[in-house]
Amino acid sequence: MLVVGVTGGIGSGKSTVSEMFAEKGAYIFDADTVAKEMIDTNEELQQELIDEFMDDIIDENSNIVKSKLARIGFSNQANQEMLNAIIHPYVFQANDAQVEAARERGDTDLYILDAPLLFESGLDLHTDYTVLVYTRMKLRLERAKKRGNLSHDEITRRMDLQMPEEEKVELADFVIDNNGTEEELRAEVDRVYAGIMK
Repeated sequence: MLVVGVTGGIGSGKSTVSEMFAEKGAYIFDADTVAKEMIDTNEELQQELIDEFMDDIIDENSNIVKSKLARIGFSNQANQEMLNAIIHPYVFQANDAQVEAARERGDTDLYILDAPLLFESGLDLHTDYTVLVYTRMKLRLERAKKRGNLSHDEITRRMDLQMPEEEKVELADFVIDNNGTEEELRAEVDRVYAGIMK
């Protein structure tokens, strides 16, 4: 079983690419979703976050409010680095456990680690190959705005805190161009899938 990291900036279409790999029988580990679930359920993680960010992230019942956590976490570089330093070890552990479980099951040849901060976090060191979904900034902005859950300023702030796409292009083993139609994207996924599984 190959472990492949898929990454891309906000609005790049990374999750769509992961879904296309899933259609080919890949197991998908969505690092963002797992992190959000852990913030809701893992008491040790919750306490670490509260110890660091205090009342800024909790409601009147001392429960973490993810929108508050996101606002604080993405407000500047130092906060983002601290947030990631707390959350990433839990995500690493969960991913490694899922890789082990998938190997034991033996029901897939391809394990996709879908992670927006693949290179920044060091999760790329847990993979056999890395794939960057590359999309022009203007198009990423348009797509992220269409989701409707973040303002223009919030989107650009998050983009500014991420590693530049040009650096990721240099680091990635494969680059999927997502500046065209869905049909063209599917052809790109087919090309990279063939390259990985050869």
